[in-house]
Amino acid sequence: MKRIHKTVTVVVLLTGFFAFGQQKLEVDIANTITKIQPTMFGVFFEDINFAADGGLYAEMIKNRSFEFEAPLMGWIQPNSDKHSLNNESGIADIIKYGGTVTNHNFCRVTVKNDKGYVLINEGFRGMGIKKEAHYNLFLEAKKLQGNISKITIQFIDKAGNVLGETSIIPTSSDWKNYSAELIATKTEAKAQLKVTFQGAGQLDLDMISLFPQDTWKGRKKGLRKDLVQLLYDLKPGFLRFPGGCIVEGRTLAKRYQWKKTVGPIEEREILVNRWNTEFAHKLTPDYFQSFGLGFFEYFQLSEDLGATPLPILSCGIACQFNTGELVSLENLDPYVQDALDLIEFANGAVTTPWGKIRNDMGHPAPFNLKFIGVGNEQWGPQYIERYKVFSKAIKDKYPNITIVSGSGPFPEGDYFDYGMKELKKLNAEIIDEHYYKNPKWFRDNATRYDNYDRKGPKIFAGEYAAQSVAIASPDNKNNWDCAVSEAAFITGLERNAEVVHLTSYAPLMAHEEGWQWTPDMIWFNNLESYGTANYYVQKLFSNNKGTDLISITKEGKPLVGQENLYASAVKDIIKKEVILKLVNTSADIQNIEVSLKGEKLMSKGIAQVLTSEKLADENSFEFPQKISPIESEINLKKEKASTSLAPYSLTVLKFKMK
Repeated sequence: MKRIHKTVTVVVLLTGFFAFGQQKLEVDIANTITKIQPTMFGVFFEDINFAADGGLYAEMIKNRSFEFEAPLMGWIQPNSDKHSLNNESGIADIIKYGGTVTNHNFCRVTVKNDKGYVLINEGFRGMGIKKEAHYNLFLEAKKLQGNISKITIQFIDKAGNVLGETSIIPTSSDWKNYSAELIATKTEAKAQLKVTFQGAGQLDLDMISLFPQDTWKGRKKGLRKDLVQLLYDLKPGFLRFPGGCIVEGRTLAKRYQWKKTVGPIEEREILVNRWNTEFAHKLTPDYFQSFGLGFFEYFQLSEDLGATPLPILSCGIACQFNTGELVSLENLDPYVQDALDLIEFANGAVTTPWGKIRNDMGHPAPFNLKFIGVGNEQWGPQYIERYKVFSKAIKDKYPNITIVSGSGPFPEGDYFDYGMKELKKLNAEIIDEHYYKNPKWFRDNATRYDNYDRKGPKIFAGEYAAQSVAIASPDNKNNWDCAVSEAAFITGLERNAEVVHLTSYAPLMAHEEGWQWTPDMIWFNNLESYGTANYYVQKLFSNNKGTDLISITKEGKPLVGQENLYASAVKDIIKKEVILKLVNTSADIQNIEVSLKGEKLMSKGIAQVLTSEKLADENSFEFPQKISPIESEINLKKEKASTSLAPYSLTVLKFKMK
């Protein structure tokens, strides 16, 4: 029914608006202007908005190893009164392992009687379970004294109704791993996990973990399938990770350190997420990073997506919007060594120290790392000084690695101008630019790269998103006004593919209840997910990026907003296709005639149209494809194609070459 509703809406659009006279466009198929990089359209993942724990990483237990700053956060003891010594059925205490272990805490459960002492984990804003789906439970336990004879584990709803049950028999007085399977008897978005102890005595617990069996590629303790599928469908050319400001940390001590995110997951040291209390409008003090989704998993995901990995590392400067803490140049060596060791981890032989760790994790083949980023969006002389040190060390040892540098957090102003000037002096290879601006800025800046130096650094449009209200406003929407304005801007990125080599929207994902920042490209809750209008804009460009840039002009000039029309064109010499992207940002139908010369084309092509009746329209959980492409056939007559561009629309036309 949703698809029918949408088709009717498009018919209204095509018949209810005034149409201009026909616009005549010319495409020169034979003349390749430049090659389109395979990395032209990619994705940028950052653990913001509960995108990793509680999102892409399919772990369902919050605070599984009792490592949060409040070690029992996420855990409830409904039948224990910690203020009474006489009425307790039991109690949970947090004990330190001691020594230098990275998993610092475990939970000691004391069960005093047979009244059924209970622990309940609330999950990440609940747990999404699906009827008849199978779930794998894992835990570590150690019996100390008494006779706790059985641990019963149940899914429950908010009323306490049981929605699936299993049990474990603890047997060992030493630490032992146990596992069991739960099968959900009902679909529930807000389930919790109830753990009940039978008997009396003392038992130590750690790493209580729960995953759906149906993960991406069926990997145990893996990634959430529907979210990876949305990424896979984008056909991204690269995956940038792990951030973003996550890389920098509020302080250097709280920065992202990739070496702590590889190896056995139970040995990965948990870290508070730098977004947990960043914004007063959305405080999330229960937001931590377990690093179950760590650098190995990021590289593996890149491989799964067919995307080039693009890791970003700390350059020794904490977030300059927070503390701006610096490591001195004379103490920068460990940070630089992290970069060199990462390249060895990704590409080194299994006989090298870090290549061996990759091999031990199950991936003997190299990950074919080609890019590495130094810093996220740092600025000023402090960044340039540190970038020089990183660049020399990396190029001395790995001359074929391409280094991505940054121009700061804004696309103009003193920080930007200084960074670009200094990086050009240093012959920087790729400079990362970020744009969080209003929709009009995106339309007006479709010409941004027309006059960039073709012999200077290449550009990574690393973070872009039109802001419907203002940057960092909680009221920003993923509406069609933002998305169609981004489409206009992207035609300018594609037209300048000689300069622009990588592009990605940001942020990528957001939990319906756990977000901090809007807008975001993909939204999810505990059971569902959907792509926004911005997602479908990105998908249409990414799925149709082609191999060669060709010209599309009106009266010999590129379309960069004349009559509110924007356009770019490519050909794909592998698929033997010619692909046109046409954006109409006016409130009226635009009739066009495109003359395609230089190659013989098939007489029938495909038109994909993305549009919506109102600029305020959005996709939602109720209508996840309200704004999504509709495909139809288009005819080519005597090397000419005529069509009507709907108001506020992105249209992709594809023709096969003979």
